[in-house]
Amino acid sequence: GKHPYHKYCFKELSHPKCEVCHHYIPINGSGLIEYRCHPYWNQKYCPSHEYDNTARCCSCERLESRGERYFRLDDGRILCFECMESAITDTGECQPLYHAIRDYYEGMHMRIDQQIPMLLVGREALNEAIVGEKNGYHHVPETRGLCLSEEQTVTSVHRWSKIGGHRLIGMRGQPQKLIRKCEVTAILVLYGLPRLLTGAILAHELMHGWLRLKGYRNLDPAVEEGICQVLSYMWLDAEVMSGSRTMPSISAASSSSSSSSYSSKKGVKSKVENKLGEFFMNQIANDSSPAYGGGFRSANAAVNKYGLRCTLDHNSFDWSVPM
Repeated sequence: GKHPYHKYCFKELSHPKCEVCHHYIPINGSGLIEYRCHPYWNQKYCPSHEYDNTARCCSCERLESRGERYFRLDDGRILCFECMESAITDTGECQPLYHAIRDYYEGMHMRIDQQIPMLLVGREALNEAIVGEKNGYHHVPETRGLCLSEEQTVTSVHRWSKIGGHRLIGMRGQPQKLIRKCEVTAILVLYGLPRLLTGAILAHELMHGWLRLKGYRNLDPAVEEGICQVLSYMWLDAEVMSGSRTMPSISAASSSSSSSSYSSKKGVKSKVENKLGEFFMNQIANDSSPAYGGGFRSANAAVNKYGLRCTLDHNSFDWSVPM
């Protein structure tokens, strides 16, 4: 009303604080409060933190808040504490998740008969494998997974010794030659990512493997990456919703058998993990790249309209041709 505020009290009530440095967000040259805001997490922060080397979580993209616990991986990536809680850090730890996603495929009548090796690798090993791989289309700025069809030798992450402070130290790798006996030699996934993100990458790369083993070659990048993103999105949705709603494009029976069986093994997910899963789904749905984003939206529209099986059987995935 007509009662005045002390300037400091009014500032406490009305002036936003940065969620990174916890100071009042500064006023710009025009006398306005200017800040940046993450489009999903609504994390408000000073514009300067985009240029002052403030660490950003490589998984959820949130900036490191002063005083919060963050972890630094051997390859320089940063993980926030929430993402670190469910992070998968070596190949052996990832095997149950990998087999569960293969079961998910089988539940949708998309059995993958070949036992494709799966390895968790570091950033450097993944980048080297990309150089040696002649097929495929890779996401920028950083590729997190790869389906190999060329014979290569990579270093897989197979053991962590201990956690030292806020650093994961003692990573041990071993050279592993991937011998080409068919069109798919291995699936590589970047280590140290949360379980749901690791699973989404696996679901995507397994679809690349399924396509190659079924004889689909030389697909347009938007078509192939789009349908792979659809499988990634579907798996995430089944995990986040825990089978509580009918999935488009798959039968209720296959959805419940594939998702609920795994849910019972891993126990109830925390709200934090579910929120991360929703974020990863949001990233897929709103990706701006032509192949991954545009391809996903076109493929997802076809799957929602006609179902997954009909879409996969249709004219080599040419969405522009009427079904």
